[in-house]
Amino acid sequence: MNRREFSKKALAGSIGMGLSPMVLANPNWKGANDRVNVAVIGIRGFGQSHIREFNELNNVRVAALCDVDSTLFRDRVKNHFTEKDLPEPKIYTDLRKLYEDKDIDAISIVTPNHWHTLAAIWALQAGKHVTVEKPVCHNVFEGLKLIEASEKYDLILQDGCEQRSNPCGQSMAEYLHSGQMGEVYMAKGLCYKWRDTIGKTPDEPVPPGVDYDLWLGPAQKRAFSKNRFHYNWHWNWEYGNGDIGNQGVHEMDIARWGLGVSLPTKISAMGGHIMFDDDQNTPNNLMALYEFPNPQGAGDKKKILQFEVRHWITNSKQILSDRSEAHDYMVSADDTVGNLFYGSKGFMAKHVNEWQVYLGKEREPGPKSGGLGNHYQAYIDAIRAGDQKLSNSDIKDGVYTCILIHLANISYRLGRSLDFDPDQMKFVNDPEADALLTREYREPFVVPQTV
Repeated sequence: MNRREFSKKALAGSIGMGLSPMVLANPNWKGANDRVNVAVIGIRGFGQSHIREFNELNNVRVAALCDVDSTLFRDRVKNHFTEKDLPEPKIYTDLRKLYEDKDIDAISIVTPNHWHTLAAIWALQAGKHVTVEKPVCHNVFEGLKLIEASEKYDLILQDGCEQRSNPCGQSMAEYLHSGQMGEVYMAKGLCYKWRDTIGKTPDEPVPPGVDYDLWLGPAQKRAFSKNRFHYNWHWNWEYGNGDIGNQGVHEMDIARWGLGVSLPTKISAMGGHIMFDDDQNTPNNLMALYEFPNPQGAGDKKKILQFEVRHWITNSKQILSDRSEAHDYMVSADDTVGNLFYGSKGFMAKHVNEWQVYLGKEREPGPKSGGLGNHYQAYIDAIRAGDQKLSNSDIKDGVYTCILIHLANISYRLGRSLDFDPDQMKFVNDPEADALLTREYREPFVVPQTV
């Protein structure tokens, strides 16, 4: 169908979903030779990186900004537009009004986690292409609805795990899947991020200029507190998923990709919010184990994924061996973030921009590669060509990675190991665990059963 026919169908699908009837994306936008108008939703923190990256691309314009905190607009417009002699963007507080703008072709979603899926589905229903920051879903139910929406609407939907666009990640997966390192039986993801206590903050009046009801969106109504708002929302189950769903989602995606697995059958997670007496209710230390079937493997025919989150005083993995070059992660003064892969012929150490293989009992240096890409350019290329593959990120991959995060968090919250049925997308005879696959939504911010 052509774009106008699709837009009519998308509009029909949006009725009753909490959206008003919308004027959909410009039907005259032709693609390859025309400018792509992008709107960025969420501009306080990492949203500014999205603004900068899109502004630097050829024939792309950040045509609108949207945020529930209206006090941010003046500085963002000044710093990213007027001082750079760029046209000022339109300003929106409510994303539903933004989606009515027929001049906007594409959306970049940089909201808190609990808004990611609903914002993406509404945008698709409004005829907009979407890139959505990680994690693409706040729970398993949302992820499955996002996959359904991507299959229903003939639009680009890109997951925000940008390492999928890096030559480093692409060559890593190619090498590991080639068999050159033997049977790759285990992957490990490390997320050691130095994060201090957030302390305690009282309930207080909503700051001027903030539409707090809209910020809460799908979450239940409750009083405002600073520790449940800017950034620290990451450490509250209502809005975030802890650091395994923050920084950790990148390393989880690499681990699952390199290991060549989809969804596990067994999950066990242990950890806690330890050392600090504060408002955080997600763990600051978490160790998760996953077991995947491996019909082509030897022995027990399984693969194992390990994941570890640490927030406070920790070592760099480099000091665990006198062969420090064999543990070359993305290391800063405070953080150690990266992946290890283990095969029958050797192991691989990988960080964001480089991987190195070590072979045999002597761990002799073997193949290596690296390189960074541009996930934002991939999104625009996919839009212009009408080809999801050019985005470097199928939304199913993003969702499956997020499901691993949610399964670990459910195991941690219940305090026990779990058996999961990937075919049924539910736990095995475990209604208590199944209840945590979704959440209770607040009208009208409801992720729909039918997208």
